[in-house]
Amino acid sequence: MVLFEIVPRSPEIYRRETRRSTLIVAATFAVLAMGLAALAVALFGEPDGDNLRLNIGGVVAGLVLTVALVRLLYWQQPWMAAAVYGWQLKRSLMRVTNMMHQVKAGVAAGDPAAIKLLRFYHLALTQMHQLDGNSHGLSESVAEIDRHRETMEALNMDIDQPRLESAWLERVGQIEAKR
Repeated sequence: MVLFEIVPRSPEIYRRETRRSTLIVAATFAVLAMGLAALAVALFGEPDGDNLRLNIGGVVAGLVLTVALVRLLYWQQPWMAAAVYGWQLKRSLMRVTNMMHQVKAGVAAGDPAAIKLLRFYHLALTQMHQLDGNSHGLSESVAEIDRHRETMEALNMDIDQPRLESAWLERVGQIEAKR
């Protein structure tokens, strides 16, 4: 099963769209937090009393409502697509990063799933750095990425690995268990 697929995206458009969605989410939080804090003080506060707990409660309620809105309503909106894609890209990278010692052991042992998984990781990492405008972070990885690509070419393996396959994760996850 395919867990994630890298798709070409314009870094400029990506950054513009994610800034827009971030502003919408931040504005939602600000309105809800301030509104709920003011409402709590108006309903339950004392005119000359300490209403700090009510203000904090309103802000926390605003945060909870904002998270719920993002996950249940905003997540499916077209204007959130770039942010959702970025989140899924970074989540996929983290899945591989969390088992990188097993991936590298599998690559060293010549395991095809590990080799493909590392290539996916390199392609996803490259795209993440490009989308985020972080050319310095990418420049540190170029030599390793090139070496791995050359290894795949020498093995006559397809270097185009834009999909994260659950079978690769399962197979590579078993590498250390076999030791």
